[in-house]
Amino acid sequence: MRVFVHAGPSECMTFVEALKADPERARGVEFVGVFIPGLNATDYSVLAPNARIASTFVSPPFADAFSSGRLRYLPRAYSGFAGTLARMKIDLAVLRVSPPGPDGRMSFGLNQDYAPIAARAAQRVLAFVDQSMPHIAGEPGLRAEDCDAIVEIDEPLRAFPAAAASGTLEKVGINASRLIRDGDTIQIGIGKVQSAVLANLFDRKNLGLHSGMIDDSIAALMDKGVLDNSAKSADRGVGVTGMAIGTAACWACAARPDMRFRSADYTHAAAAISAQDNFVAINSAIEVDLLGQCNAEMLGGRQISGAGGFHDFQRGAAGSKGGRSIVALPSSAGGASRIVARLPAGVATGPRNDADYIVTEYGMAALRDLDLDARAEALIMIAAPQFRSDLTAAWKDLRANF
Repeated sequence: MRVFVHAGPSECMTFVEALKADPERARGVEFVGVFIPGLNATDYSVLAPNARIASTFVSPPFADAFSSGRLRYLPRAYSGFAGTLARMKIDLAVLRVSPPGPDGRMSFGLNQDYAPIAARAAQRVLAFVDQSMPHIAGEPGLRAEDCDAIVEIDEPLRAFPAAAASGTLEKVGINASRLIRDGDTIQIGIGKVQSAVLANLFDRKNLGLHSGMIDDSIAALMDKGVLDNSAKSADRGVGVTGMAIGTAACWACAARPDMRFRSADYTHAAAAISAQDNFVAINSAIEVDLLGQCNAEMLGGRQISGAGGFHDFQRGAAGSKGGRSIVALPSSAGGASRIVARLPAGVATGPRNDADYIVTEYGMAALRDLDLDARAEALIMIAAPQFRSDLTAAWKDLRANF
């Protein structure tokens, strides 16, 4: 069998514990899911012989499965995987949903990125109806007659609090926030850097939201009226997202009447993103090279994450009237520069053609309209000072061979 598993903040641990108690059920099964780094750690492939995983992410808990061939890594961005999943033969979709709302439909809850696509593609649907899951407006959801089996549970929601920024990250956040203006529509990725940027936006007005996810930082901006979606050129008046990763404040924000949860074939679609004037993508990376290429998924030559929505939103921002793409990161980590001469892994999550603003604690490099040499110079200027001379020498050698 191939079984789609609802992941992210909606992974059903009741289902996981049931499988662990009767692991023979997993024999020969491929479990497909978007297992998000920092959120999901269940290695379904160790439950039984010939059990396998297929995912668009490879995080540390899945490293053994990946290296041993038990995990089939799908190098697809969020938008691309939406199409892959729709074409995939799925025997069973395991979904964690809310109790029925006034119209009788059970919503897909905190994570609606791929659940509706899987529900349509699957031969059978198993719904865990969770009394703790809020009923969230967005995709159509499920009726009882859409399900082949229903299990009623009351499983506590898992909290994922946003970490507070300090020191270097705080400086990165301040620098990046200067690129965000009143009336902009913003997107954030998951991580401390993005939260550090949002912490500096409380003096803005009429911000909008079109994002793959929200967290407690977004909830705070909405609660203060900073993010009211009033200036959006599409989906005006509502914030659009696919997933809520946070605590009770984030869950309450997700259930607001002015929030709409959509699947990844809308939230990450180039047409939907570029339809937003003044769209600002806010993401981070592990390293950026002197060509402007960004690596957000490899560390030390090993796959530790995936493409996610990085390039979807980078490209969408490029097509937006007045759009900007921000990649913010500390200039160094572990005694090494995160501005590098060339990406050592040979994998660019964000290609040089779509590079825009790169931000560190030392400033910002506006790359979009710069030539090759000017790009390298601008990036060296925002690297940590102790690495600038080496980067200059490295660029001289690279440039001589182009």
